[in-house]
Amino acid sequence: MYRESAVTVAVVLLTTALIIVVALLAGAAAGKLARMDGATYPTALTRAAATFAAVITLATTMAGALAALLA
Repeated sequence: MYRESAVTVAVVLLTTALIIVVALLAGAAAGKLARMDGATYPTALTRAAATFAAVITLATTMAGALAALLA
């Protein structure tokens, strides 16, 4: 019983870490592309932050939809 819950916690933590890494990479890419397009640093940072937030929001929405389907 204890081992199953530990595995579940480990899977949740690893999935969360993977989502955060993907969101950071997407944000960094958006910021870099904005800078290459000639945007100022504050504008590029704003675009990177918006992309990061969008990826996190999408992951949360997908997790909610999957939880509703599996429950």
